[in-house]
Amino acid sequence: QVQLVESGGGSVQAGGSLRLSCAASGYTFSSYFMAWFRQAPGKEREGVALIASFGTGTYVDSVKGRFAVTQDNAANTAYLQMDNLKPEDSAMYYCAADRGPYCSSRATGYNYWGQGTQITVSS
Repeated sequence: QVQLVESGGGSVQAGGSLRLSCAASGYTFSSYFMAWFRQAPGKEREGVALIASFGTGTYVDSVKGRFAVTQDNAANTAYLQMDNLKPEDSAMYYCAADRGPYCSSRATGYNYWGQGTQITVSS
């Protein structure tokens, strides 16, 4: 079955960096769309970065220029590099995957989710 396992979360001061990993199994990695979402307490789950074909990323405006997605097809792993972190980036971060038919920015577009990893950014 499809499994996604995130790692790399933690606490960091504002301006710091973290890299999240999402290890995938149970499907052909390159054949699914993947995305990173986050959810802060009391807020809706928000699409942060979408990984489209060939690993290119699209980003929500609030993280453009600070976050970057990459993927290693040989390792079945996607990454979210987060630089210049801000307190408002604090949230639970999730990776998600789905067969498609397109790379959705909505959480409802994904059937498979990791367990989440917490990011806390202090000022």
